Amino acid sequence: MVYAVVRAGGRQEKVEVGTVVVLDRQRADVGDTIELPAVLLVDGDAVTTDADQLAKVSVTAEILGEERGPKIVIQKFKNKTGYKKRQGHRQELTRVKVTGIK
Repeated sequence: MVYAVVRAGGRQEKVEVGTVVVLDRQRADVGDTIELPAVLLVDGDAVTTDADQLAKVSVTAEILGEERGPKIVIQKFKNKTGYKKRQGHRQELTRVKVTGIK
């Protein structure tokens, strides 16, 4: 069983070939192929963490589509001053499918 841990948008995701992952917005069109940097590679019993060897590893993924995350409501309130503020946020996301680990 071969899997890798890749760095994607400030987080790390464990991926195998065929895994569908939701990442932060990627600057590419639907159907394009992107390459994700590997942090760790596990190939059976061999675990690779050396940066020089990981530079040779390529994890490729195909972009399936763009989407938006759930709405997050940010509320601020200060007692007895009449101050209150309400703000919303929806994160821009990209859904990708891992096509290869070499």
